[in-house]
Formats: sequence, structure tokens, C-alpha cells
Amino acid sequence: MTTQNTILIGGRDQKQVLMDTRMANRHGMIAGATGTGKTVTMQILAEEFSKAGVPVLMADVKGDVSGLACEATAHPKIDERIEAIGISDYQMQGNPVVFWDLYGKKGHPVRATVSELGPLLISNLLDLNETQTGVMYAAFKIADDNGLLLLDLEDLQHLLGWMSDNASELRGDYGNFTSASIGAIQRDLLVLEEQDAEIFLGEPVLQLDDLMRQDFSGRGVINVLDVTTIISRGPKLYATFLLWLMAELFENMPEVGDPDRPKFVIFFDEAHLLFDDAPKALVDKIEQVVRLIRSKGVGIYFVSQSPLDIPEDVLGQLGMKIQHALRAFTPKEQKAVKVVAENFRANPDVDTERVITELGVGEALVSVLDEKGIPTQVEQILIRPPQSRIGPATDEERAAQIKLSPIGNRYDEADNRESAMEKLGQRAEEQMRKAEKEAARVQAEKEAAEAEKAADKLAREAEKERERLAREAEKEAKRRSGGSRRQSTSEAMMKSIARSAGSQIGRQIMRGILGSLFGGR
Repeated sequence: MTTQNTILIGGRDQKQVLMDTRMANRHGMIAGATGTGKTVTMQILAEEFSKAGVPVLMADVKGDVSGLACEATAHPKIDERIEAIGISDYQMQGNPVVFWDLYGKKGHPVRATVSELGPLLISNLLDLNETQTGVMYAAFKIADDNGLLLLDLEDLQHLLGWMSDNASELRGDYGNFTSASIGAIQRDLLVLEEQDAEIFLGEPVLQLDDLMRQDFSGRGVINVLDVTTIISRGPKLYATFLLWLMAELFENMPEVGDPDRPKFVIFFDEAHLLFDDAPKALVDKIEQVVRLIRSKGVGIYFVSQSPLDIPEDVLGQLGMKIQHALRAFTPKEQKAVKVVAENFRANPDVDTERVITELGVGEALVSVLDEKGIPTQVEQILIRPPQSRIGPATDEERAAQIKLSPIGNRYDEADNRESAMEKLGQRAEEQMRKAEKEAARVQAEKEAAEAEKAADKLAREAEKERERLAREAEKEAKRRSGGSRRQSTSEAMMKSIARSAGSQIGRQIMRGILGSLFGGR
């Protein structure tokens, strides 16, 4: 199988702008105001990567990327653009597409566990403050030390509840955390549940190999992730998924250096959501991953309205820049246009700052990296027309594509293996059983002590009674015998009565002791 080593972006007056696939893992930026053609640009790049044998993941934010699976429809404007750019091999065709959906409705379900997201992403997802973030780090450390799997939100809720109940015992090893902080986190988790986040958090976890496939002809599969619902409900969950995926790729893919083409490409649409209100620790982590992940053969392409939506340290890592039109009606917007224009390598034939505000739909200013990794001079071009449909696939077309998917039904049903919730429940039951057993032991010892005390009392009373009867018998004997020391018949009879009484009381004492011990009267 042979694959192309250049990617056609567009051109003008028969002059084409191509990107070398060896530079495609140096990342890129697609920017422009709403309605200027960013989605189509993302679509044509995905097609070109697919033809080069590179698997792609792209988010469908507005619901109109699914047309990648269907061939384009003939139109005079397409013919005009083909002619203007000088394309000789244009062919209308669909692409190999696998549909995914965090909610599992418009594609295969996508899941990750709480443990895999980690404390930093979970804290960012919940908008936790510094103190609460510290509690979250402690929770993950406690889970690791105790072999507790945090698969879903229920596991995390149960762990936090257990931490609150055992705070005094845990304080020595994990620091102090208050019930107020834990309660605030638990309330935030309830809000997250209202956004149906538990659908995404769990197992089976998405396997990276299922995203990096090629079809039978060697074309890279384009993975289309529907996020139309989740963007409206909770955009932070969408951002969290993309950040988790980027981290997973960084941690699990081997080093490949500078390959002839990327191993995988991701398009981050609405990229500003990754950085809005993100703590510095998370932004620093993103910058580090973007800088290092290219050595794993992964290309990341940010899509947003303005390059200024991306932190400067991240923007500096992006080799390819495609800039659609920007609007400049206010002083702030005019300043932004000036800054964006200065980020391009100057071209004496292009007034970059002026052209940015005058570009038509489907036009763009473009700079790519040459074979030495040096940015080329900015060029004003027409974006090439996609070979697939501009716009969404029908429900029937989507359903047919899902039915033929190589993924099958391996992600359809959620798993529920033993995790923190079950283990903490088992520990609570064991503690309850131990407490009940200890209470029974204490009660038995108490009853035995009381029985022994009662037996001693009865024994003392019996002894006193025996002594009293003996004294009375002796006194009576003396009286009748007139003081004689010899034992009379009456005296012998009285002593016999006394012994008999003592024996009877003894038997009563033993019955009392045995009755207390064995539950009888």
C-alpha cells in the first residue's frame, strides 16, 4: 500500500499550498469568525489525512460533520473552485467513518473511569477550589493505598462519605480534611450527575486501538464524536474527555521520533473550552503534553474563533496556521487582528492585517512548515472543496454506518465490576458484624459477672443462715440439757435440721447460677 506524502489545503490561480505529512505532527491551528468556513477546512484536512492512511478523531459540535461518511453532491461552485485551485484528481466520495457519542445515542458509547481521569481533571471538571482540590488528591491517594477502584461517580461519593466518617483515623496519614469541604464536593458531584455525567464515567473504557484503525484499502478511519448534546449541558465534560484522551495518548503511545506521517490526528473544535477557567496547573500540563506528544506521532489541531483563545505557550507549539476571516468592529477586535497578523511570516505580496478582515467564506490565510520545519510565508488561498458531503448525514445513513462499524457492540453495555462502592459496603458490613459480635461478648461477660455476684451473695446468705440455725440449735440443746456438754437427742435433731436447711439453700444457689448462665429461670 502506498500513501500520499503531501496534504492539499487549497490554492489560487493554479498555485497550490501543500503540507508535508512529515510536518503534520507539529500540530496546527484553524481560526476564524463564525460562518467563515472553519468546519469545512477541518473536514478537508480529515479527508486528506485519511487518504494518507492516518486515523483521525474530530468532534462534531454542531452536528454537521457526519457528512464525511457520504459523498459530495455536484455543484457549479465546486467546479469553479476545482478549476481555480488546479485540482486534477477530484472525486466525490465518502470516507471510512466510525461514529461515537458520549451519550451512546448517535454512535458507540465512550467511557472513562474516575480513576483514569485523575484528581486534576476531576477537580477541574467540578470547579473545585484549592482546598477542595487537596481533598480530592487525598481521596485518590486513599483509594490507591486501599486498593479501591474509582469507576464512576457513585464510587467517588461513597469514598468521600467514608473519608468523612473516618476523618480522625485518616488525618495522621493524609492530612486534615473537614466534613464541610467533603460536603461541598459531594454537592458538586450531584450537579454533575444532573448533567448525566455518569453515562461517560464507567466501564468498559475506550481502547485507543479502536480509534487508530485503517480500512481494508489502507485509508485511515475518521472517528466522528457527536458532542452536540453535551456541549449544551456541560461543556466542561467535553473538554475533560479531550484532555483525558490527549493524556492517554501521551502516556501509552511509544516514541516514534519524526515519522513520515502521523500515527493519529485529533481536531479540538471549540478549543477555548479546554482553557476557560482552567487552573494554571492544568494549563501547564496541556502545554507540556502538546510540546512532547509529537514525538509519539500524534498531531493536535485546535479549532477556535481566534488564535488568542489559546494560551501563548501552547500557540507557540503550533506549526500550521489557517486563518479565516476575523471581524474588527471594536478597538479590542482591531487589536486582535493586528496580533494575529504579526504571528504569520510576512509575505511582501500579502497585506496580512488588511486581508484578514476581507476574506470571503472558504478563503484563508495559510502558513505551513517546509521540509526543514521552517514556517512558510503567509499565502491567501481558497480552501479546496471536500470530496464528501458538506452538512450532516441522515439518521438512516448514520444508522447504516453504525451497523457496519468494525467496533461492533463491545461498548454498548456498561460493566459494573467490584469497585470502591462495593468494597466500602463490604467493609461497613464487616465492621457492623464485628461490632455486633463484640457487643454480644461484652453482654455475655456482663451477665456472667452478674450471675457470679448473685451466687456469691446467695452463698453468703446461706452461710449466715446455717450459722444462725446452728447457734439456735446449740442454745436450745443447752437449755434442755441444763448445761450438759453431752449431745441430747433434741440437739442432734436440731443440727440435722440445720444441715438439711444448708443443703437445700446450696441447691437453690446452684440452680440460680446455672439458670443465669444457660438462660433458665
